[in-house]
Amino acid sequence: MKISTKWLAQYVNLPETPVELAQRESVTGIEVDEIIQPAAGLKKLVVGQITKLTAHPNSDHLNICQVDVGTDEPLQIICGAPNVAAGQKVIVALPGARIANNQKIKRSKMRGEESQGMICSLQEIGFDETVVPEEFKNGIYVFPDEVTVSLGDDVYGYLGMDDTILDFDITPNRADTLGMRGTAWEVAAMYDEQPHFQHPQLTEAAQPAQDVLKVNVADQQLIPIYRTRVVKNVQVKPSPLWLQIHLWNNGIRPINNIVDITNYIMLDYGQPLHAFDYDKLAGSQINVRLAKPQEAFQGLNGQDYELTDQDIVIADEQQAVALGGIMGGNFTKISDTTHTVVLEAAYFDPVHVRKTAQRHNLRTEASIRHEKGLDLSATPEALDMAAQLLTQLGEGTVLKDQIIGAQCPLELPKIKITTARINHVLGTQITQAEVIAIFKRLGFKVTSQGEQLVVEVPLRRWDISLDADLIEEVVRIYGFDKLPSTLPVEAQTPGHWEPQQQFYKAAQATMRALGYDEAISYALLNQTQAQAFTDAETTAVQLAWPMTQDHEFLRQNLVSGLLNDLVYNIARKQTDLALFEQGRVFQKVHAQDARPQEIEMIAGVKTGQVAQSNWQQASRMIDFYDLKGDVEALLSSFNKQADISFVATDQLAQLHPGQSAWIQVDQQIVGFLGKLHPHYAHQLNLPATFVFQLNLEKIWQLPKRSQIDHPAPKYPAVTRDIAIEVAKHVTNAAVEQVIQTNAGPYLTQIQLFDVYAGENIAAGEKSLAYRLTFQDPQATLTDTVVNQHLAAIQTALTAQLAAKIR
Repeated sequence: MKISTKWLAQYVNLPETPVELAQRESVTGIEVDEIIQPAAGLKKLVVGQITKLTAHPNSDHLNICQVDVGTDEPLQIICGAPNVAAGQKVIVALPGARIANNQKIKRSKMRGEESQGMICSLQEIGFDETVVPEEFKNGIYVFPDEVTVSLGDDVYGYLGMDDTILDFDITPNRADTLGMRGTAWEVAAMYDEQPHFQHPQLTEAAQPAQDVLKVNVADQQLIPIYRTRVVKNVQVKPSPLWLQIHLWNNGIRPINNIVDITNYIMLDYGQPLHAFDYDKLAGSQINVRLAKPQEAFQGLNGQDYELTDQDIVIADEQQAVALGGIMGGNFTKISDTTHTVVLEAAYFDPVHVRKTAQRHNLRTEASIRHEKGLDLSATPEALDMAAQLLTQLGEGTVLKDQIIGAQCPLELPKIKITTARINHVLGTQITQAEVIAIFKRLGFKVTSQGEQLVVEVPLRRWDISLDADLIEEVVRIYGFDKLPSTLPVEAQTPGHWEPQQQFYKAAQATMRALGYDEAISYALLNQTQAQAFTDAETTAVQLAWPMTQDHEFLRQNLVSGLLNDLVYNIARKQTDLALFEQGRVFQKVHAQDARPQEIEMIAGVKTGQVAQSNWQQASRMIDFYDLKGDVEALLSSFNKQADISFVATDQLAQLHPGQSAWIQVDQQIVGFLGKLHPHYAHQLNLPATFVFQLNLEKIWQLPKRSQIDHPAPKYPAVTRDIAIEVAKHVTNAAVEQVIQTNAGPYLTQIQLFDVYAGENIAAGEKSLAYRLTFQDPQATLTDTVVNQHLAAIQTALTAQLAAKIR
């Protein structure tokens, strides 16, 4: 909210400068984000009058202007604005002037003719394009004839640029300061001043407004307050300059006197208003209701909207003419032909307003105020003040009485509190008299009942409902700097990681040691990505109000987010990548579940070269076994008492059916690994990429393996090589399992050193060669003992796997 200090000074005495006011307000509770001085950096901008205008002899669009700026001789200025004319009073930048963006104006020649300055538009002296009146948007600014200006005077005061504007960074609970009157109460309490406001003194015609307009409110729970006034015989014209200044200093474009009055009242009272052209209301009636499904509505912005049955609309006999609390309709907008105006002041259900604004991406100054709250006690007065301004600035006639479509009962909250309670919370010694004085400064009515105070809070402070709110108000006005500084006296407990947290941290450390970089990806994805890499039937968890379609569903895997990170990096020429992430996924097994299960996972992706070429070696790309080795190293670091196995699978559509596997621990699936399916990788524009994911919660629950230290062996080891021919479908794990089971107590290592299929090997079979290491820690093994165990292994391989010993 932009607060004009000149406007504020009309309501409350300001004993300090705007800068000091901003500093004091920031420490009192509302941060001042910026101090804006519109005239800062500008120089030598004065009022001038064009006394003579002739066409430039060497141009078809330039004019030579003789401009009186209060000096002995007029200035000759070349101007190309389409709206320039003789007799106009304009903004003149003298030679040596500084305009917007610190641009300096110099004497110059334009196509052979001397120009002694510049006639300026509002944009050229720093006005934002969005606040410039439409008639001056593409040309110079011309002072209205009714405004008295002195030639040669600085323009800043005439345009409101000598003001200082404070940009309040208002928290959601302090929406009372979204109006100048609410801000005046805040500042008055801060300085112990009493605000003074003008109140409407309205003259009404004898004809009742209810004779010409019918108002029906369908649901007073959704529309607790709905009031209207009818004003006849209005004249639509530009607003006076003082009103335009108030608007453009608050970032609102002046349009015409009717619309500008509604915006002015919104800035003054914080109460949004809307004006309808009465003659365009079919049936001379207003019906406030929920929209019909797919009902069409065209807003003042010219956009068409398809409404839902949860949108509040104001309708006439035929169609929706406004979106309640958000925006008026294009069909009933005020135009030059408007003669009778219907003014609306209302309070709409904030939840419906917020959801409608989100649904249609239509947040306005009105919707912001309805969402955050309004001073319900000020609604009738705000409506009357707008009607009074219509009589003053639009020569209108106000029909008798407001038409009340809905009016909820208004009760002032009464909160009980004691000074002892306040001092206990704040650690202060504030007296009851001081507390009462603070409440009175805030405009609260206080009744003393012995030690207890009964505080009656005005409706303009709807954020106050508990004694804790009152304590906050006391400390704000008393001063945070006056609170005593004390150290905590209770015993402090040093923080530490829980065992499960330590387990997760260790997993991260292992991944970093393996050469992976940690990534943090979004937990929100599109539906395809969110449900990828899962084989179980799960329900997608969709956000009710997603910010974008790409971030609409909670992730059910970590891999999709890491793949997005890969895509981002590869697009920036980073090709050798190894990333991991540890975090939660969100899986809902049953659609009726209230919320999804949150499961801690760790995942990794790897692509590119595992070794780059140099004088010693050729380059080598990452393959399945590189990733499998990383996973085995990670699982080994957990030191769990469990049998780890990898079982080939083709059940994950995103993985290559020949290069993917379930990761099992004690026959329980805890994750997967594999190569991205070529088609899926092509969709993402990724090269060959390998991924894995592990369920850390399942692994954490496994028992720990006891670590036993053994002395270094004193006796030599014996090795034997064995080569077998088996069917191609027989896995290395199956062979090692048979060897391990039948090798006796002395086998210490199994190493696969050769795999061959081709000449001299039967079709559909392969040759595997293993080096077996035997060692007895108590004695030297003899060949006889080793050969006995080797024979047992060969017999078992032949019997269980139909292996041929080579």
